[in-house]
Amino acid sequence: MADWKTRQERREERKLKKRQKMQYHGKGLAKIYRDAALKRLRKKKKS
Repeated sequence: MADWKTRQERREERKLKKRQKMQYHGKGLAKIYRDAALKRLRKKKKS
């Protein structure tokens, strides 16, 4: 049990890994959200 870790340490490691995965999306994901927001605005203007 030399590599035993507390719950907090394991949680922090998982959180870090998750954050690193999310950074991969970056600008591509931002573009999708921006396009969706613009689409919604255009629909409101027409009606």
